[in-house]
Amino acid sequence: MRAAELTGSASGSTTVKTESSNHELLAALAGKQGGRERSVAERTRRVVMASAGVMRDQRADRKRSRSLALASFLLMLFALGPFIWRVADDVIGGEHWNDMATQTSLWVCLLCPALAAAVLVAGWSRIK
Repeated sequence: MRAAELTGSASGSTTVKTESSNHELLAALAGKQGGRERSVAERTRRVVMASAGVMRDQRADRKRSRSLALASFLLMLFALGPFIWRVADDVIGGEHWNDMATQTSLWVCLLCPALAAAVLVAGWSRIK
């Protein structure tokens, strides 16, 4: 076969190409390249499974952070609820703003959310 290529015979080179392509076709049909295809499939499967695991972890982190934010908001609302009620009751009842209990409740209602917001901003800036 090598001699046909070297002499430049047109019929010989056609036979060599046909025989080599037939050999590749027969190898593919016989499944002799299955090992290579299997390794590619396994590598692809590992990459896909790893990325699916990362996506699952990211989704769980987002869900956890959302639930933590909701829980902290509800806790803040429950903690400040009596103070807000007190200020609203005193203001609607016609009491003076200069009353000590009203002023204390008002300061608590203003300062606690401000402190909580400062803590949240500091936490977010530290993470990023």
